[in-house]
Amino acid sequence: MATGVEGAISPVQAFALVGALGVGSQWLAWKLRMPAIVLMLLAGVLAGPVFGIFDPERDIGPLTAPMISLAVAVILFEGGLTLNLRSLRDAAEGVRRLVFIGAPLGWLMSALALRYGAGLSWESSAVFGGIMIVTGPTVIAPLLRTARLSRRPAALLQWEAIINDAIGALAAVLAFTVVLVLNTATSPGGAIGEFFFGLGFAGLLGGAAGWGTARAFKRALVPEFMKIPALFCTLLAVFALSDTVLHESGLLAVTVMGIVIANSKLASYEELHRFKEHATILLVSGVFILLAASLDFSQLGQLNWRAGVFVALVVLVARPLTVMISLAGTAIPMKERLLVALTGPRGVVLVAVAGLFGERLAGLGVADGALIGPLSFVLVAVTVVLHGFTLAPMARRLGLVAAESPGVLVVGGSRWSVGLAEVLARHDVPVMIADPNRSRLRRARAADVPTFFGDVLSEVAEHRVEFNQFSTVITATDNDAYNTLVATDLGPEFGRDNVYQLTRDKSEYTRNQLPASLGGRDFGDGSTYSEMNARMWEGWTFRSTRLSDVFGLEELRAQRPDAVLLGYLTPDGEFSLLHPDDIEAFTGEPEMRLITLVPPGTDSLTDSDRGEDEAVADGTPEDAEVAADIDQTEADAPHPSGAKGAV
Repeated sequence: MATGVEGAISPVQAFALVGALGVGSQWLAWKLRMPAIVLMLLAGVLAGPVFGIFDPERDIGPLTAPMISLAVAVILFEGGLTLNLRSLRDAAEGVRRLVFIGAPLGWLMSALALRYGAGLSWESSAVFGGIMIVTGPTVIAPLLRTARLSRRPAALLQWEAIINDAIGALAAVLAFTVVLVLNTATSPGGAIGEFFFGLGFAGLLGGAAGWGTARAFKRALVPEFMKIPALFCTLLAVFALSDTVLHESGLLAVTVMGIVIANSKLASYEELHRFKEHATILLVSGVFILLAASLDFSQLGQLNWRAGVFVALVVLVARPLTVMISLAGTAIPMKERLLVALTGPRGVVLVAVAGLFGERLAGLGVADGALIGPLSFVLVAVTVVLHGFTLAPMARRLGLVAAESPGVLVVGGSRWSVGLAEVLARHDVPVMIADPNRSRLRRARAADVPTFFGDVLSEVAEHRVEFNQFSTVITATDNDAYNTLVATDLGPEFGRDNVYQLTRDKSEYTRNQLPASLGGRDFGDGSTYSEMNARMWEGWTFRSTRLSDVFGLEELRAQRPDAVLLGYLTPDGEFSLLHPDDIEAFTGEPEMRLITLVPPGTDSLTDSDRGEDEAVADGTPEDAEVAADIDQTEADAPHPSGAKGAV
């Protein structure tokens, strides 16, 4: 219902529209494999200044600015929760340099680009240059997920973005304090003293709040169902209290609080982090829609050709020089330095804080302070679009992606697992087999399949396994409880639709059935571990069959009625398993490869076991058969019949 103002919508309708546009843009970006922020900016601009459907100032009013401030605080806190000091390791030196050298150097470079590129005054250049230290964790995180970077460059970009976000806001506060002293009768000593007092207070408050929260959770002083609400209330209180002492210092306080909690080894840390991560997706979506819808084209009209020079200097000169100088003399390879140097998207914090300080500078009589808001929006839009579409191709060109195509992580080193890994590896699908039992990895090593010895949920796995290269997880050990644990734990990270497990042995009994929220999805014909591996002992083999216009799924089923269809490979090399409920409706497409398990005595349709890529002839597809030699003498797991054999 309209509020009475012409064209206005009610606050409830406004909130609903923001949510629909934000989450809808995220979903569409996932579907189209595009950077989400690009679509969110586009959606906000179309709904706001272009069509006039939504105007935050008109429809929400004075609550807009506080909402954005609180959302940024939660986003930075969630970012702090990701900064586990143990995860730094090989990127630690680079992160320290990007923070202690890169932040002040980036401030100087950005201020120079603003002064001589955009033509701003030194006052505005100093303040805005401090804000430009930030590289946007809200933008970096989705870009890293899409690009699947190797561990070290991903860690460098992630840590720099989170830490420098808080530092950038504080640098702007410092610069603004100096400008305030120069333009008012405020005592220089008093202003500077107030700044450093506020800075120290924010750090101590955030650290104390994080330590106190972690201690209360560990000692069970807060019941499990109240942990998330208590955390939220503490976060908001810390932000408000610190911001009261020194404006924008609340960003530092909540970041420190998040880092302290992340390194406190809380038993419920994963649940806290995942909930905050989900909340952050909603907040990022909402903030970008609000900022884009608030854009005033008349302000952009104040910009001239110098705005383009400014953006070019930032992207091509200031950012590369800052990173190259900061990382000079480190052990980080040149190609990784180059990737980091050419990746610097800006995001929510930059636009929100820049708009605030632009208004304050204008209020002090600094005329070009009004240009800071439009310049920040242009910089965010250009860098987001540029890096959103170039990061993944550049990483591939430099050889810094975890894998060219999405891979498969198989947990459990059985005969079945090795057979599946071999057939996928033949088609260049990255595969790794993980198992806490070293002897069960013997067969995988003999087949040259990459392995990880240890618990895939361990801290060691976080540092040694490039999880970014995998899009699918299959839990296939002989322990149903462990399979369920791994699938449940990795489900939120990989997406529950991409985590599978062999059917539990007793899942058909009511007393053994687990909630749908636990474990992974079944696949194939729903066979259990024992049934799958019994087939391998009987001589069943994996085969990869390419479909064509003349030989489709129906022809394959007619020639191999007993074959078990497990999944398929797309022409792009992406592997997907099929849920039992989806197999009947599945039809297959030409050039798709079907992965099947066939019984002994099934003749090959076309022998290409030597890796030859034979063409389809007379309606018969090529068929690559994986028939690894089975050594009956190994004694590292029981045979289904009671004898000993390898798993």
